[in-house]
Amino acid sequence: METSLLRSRTFAPLPSTPRPVSSQRRRRRRRLPSITFFPPQPPPPSRGDRICSSAMRQRQEWVGDWVRSNDTLVRALPILVGGASLLAVLLNRAVSGIAAVSDASSSQSRADILTLALSVTDILAGLVWLSIRPKTISQVVPRGVDCKRVDADVSSSALHELLWTWDSLTAATCCKSLVVVYGGNCILQIGVAAASLQDGSAVTVDAQRFIQGSLYKSAMESKKQSYLANLALYPGRTELPFLPANTQALILQPIGDKGIAVIGGDTIRGFTNLDQAWIGMIADKLDATLSKS
Repeated sequence: METSLLRSRTFAPLPSTPRPVSSQRRRRRRRLPSITFFPPQPPPPSRGDRICSSAMRQRQEWVGDWVRSNDTLVRALPILVGGASLLAVLLNRAVSGIAAVSDASSSQSRADILTLALSVTDILAGLVWLSIRPKTISQVVPRGVDCKRVDADVSSSALHELLWTWDSLTAATCCKSLVVVYGGNCILQIGVAAASLQDGSAVTVDAQRFIQGSLYKSAMESKKQSYLANLALYPGRTELPFLPANTQALILQPIGDKGIAVIGGDTIRGFTNLDQAWIGMIADKLDATLSKS
């Protein structure tokens, strides 16, 4: 009896426990197929496009050359256009028989007033263009004498490095004068220097007096390069009696914590951003050499 009852019963299957999935299999399941995307390449320019672009470039160059060669005429062009427009309005009003007194209800009078205002604006713009002209920046010849003074205590390796610095600066920038003050002494004065009023020789650099000046102190305190693009505008010019009187631009470049390089140029704003960065790297190289000697 019991055996028949047990056979007639149906038992539910036991829940199967999930098999542990390794982390590597999980990564494999989550990994998506990689698709390489190549952006569409623009078609190469045809011969007609190249001819058209070269023609446009030549036309732009021709227009620029013509404007530069006729600078005065281009600046006076608004005056000519404004004067011609003003004269045309007056002639039109005189010939057409319109009353000389403007009438606010007349469309012709309103148009004439607007034209007169535009003509006067053109004339004033032309006058401004003629009065304001960009100042041409050109190189000057430094007034002074050639000088080459080297401190006797400078080692041969340091001297070689200093002379290489001078040759590099004169070849790549507008540098005409170089003074290096290191360790409280002037170890190099080369290039064009101011002439002495007594015997006409080069003015000697007074290192102690220069160190006490505001230019040296401000540059060493900031430990950053100081660029005076137009030296004539700075009152600190009097602290540099050893430079030519017509020195146009100046760079004060600290050399580590013990010295500074004074670089004088013959052109206003003659040192570019690339020149300034390059001079900063040269100063680091000089500091490494001078600190060992």
